[in-house]
Amino acid sequence: MEIRQLQYFMEVANREHFTEAADALHVAQSAVSRQVSNLERELGVDLFIREGRRVKLTPIGKMFLQRINKAMNVIEDATREVEEYLDPEKGTVRVAFPISLAAYTLPTAISAFRLSYPDAKFQLKQALYHDLIEGVIKGEFNMALIGPVPMEEKKIKRKILFTEDVVALLPIHHPLADKSHLHLRDLKDDPFVLLPEGFVFRDIVINACSKLGFKPNIAFEGDDIDALKGLVSAGLGVTLMPEVTLVDSTPRATVKIPLVEPTVTRTVGVITPTDRELLPTEELFYQFIQDFFARLSHFND
Repeated sequence: MEIRQLQYFMEVANREHFTEAADALHVAQSAVSRQVSNLERELGVDLFIREGRRVKLTPIGKMFLQRINKAMNVIEDATREVEEYLDPEKGTVRVAFPISLAAYTLPTAISAFRLSYPDAKFQLKQALYHDLIEGVIKGEFNMALIGPVPMEEKKIKRKILFTEDVVALLPIHHPLADKSHLHLRDLKDDPFVLLPEGFVFRDIVINACSKLGFKPNIAFEGDDIDALKGLVSAGLGVTLMPEVTLVDSTPRATVKIPLVEPTVTRTVGVITPTDRELLPTEELFYQFIQDFFARLSHFND
C-alpha cells in the first residue's frame, strides 16, 4: 500500500468522479483508475460502486476513508512536527472557529501573535459548534476556538479564555430603543431573527427565553451574524448576539442594549485533543492566546 494510492483514493472519494479527481491531481485518469484498482485488489474488497462516470463509496469504503483520513492527518502532523522542531516560529497553526468569532476575536489574536512571530502561518477552518468538537477529536485539526466552552466532553482539553455578555440588538425605531438596559422578558412579544437550527447560539437564546417562561417568536432566520444584523437593520425583528460581534460598530439603524435580570453570558475558549500533543507552532499560539486574553480581561476590569 503506497501513499500515492491513498491520496488518489481520497480524491476520488471526495469528488465521486475519477475524471474530476484526475484533474485535481494533475495526472491522467488512467493513472488514478489503475492506482485505485491496485488498492482494491491489495485489500481484497471493492471500495467504490461504479455508476457510469460517477462512483460512490461502498460501506467498507466509507469506513476505510474515515481511517485513512485520520492516518493521513497523523502523517502530515509528523512531517510538520519535524520541520517545526527545527524552527517553530516559522511553522503552521491549524485552528478552527465558529462564525461568531470570525470577525473580531480570532483575527485580533492572530494579528497580535504575528507581531511576535511574523513568519508563522495559519490554516483556518470555519465550522459549526459540534463539528468543531468532532474535528478536534478526530484529528481534522488540533485546536479550535469555541463558544460556549463544552464542559462535558471527555475527549478534549478545554481552557476558558473569557466570558462575554450577550446583548440585545433592536431596530432604531423600536419602542424600547432608548432604554439603557432591557429585561429579556420585555422582548417576549417581539419577532426574533435567529441563526438556523444547528447553531449552538440559537439554543442559548431559546434556552434563556424558556427560563423566563416564553418561547421566542422566530420570524426570520439568517445563515450568519451579518445576515441577522441586516434583518434587524431592516426592522424585521430583534435578536440577541454576543457582544464581541458588535465590538467594532453597531449596524446602521440599530441599537445595542445590555440585558439585565437575567444577564445572559457565554464562555469563549480553546479546545485541544486529549490524545495528541500540539505541534510546536500550535503550542506557541496556544500559550500566547491564553496570555493575550488574560491581559485583555485584566485591562477591561
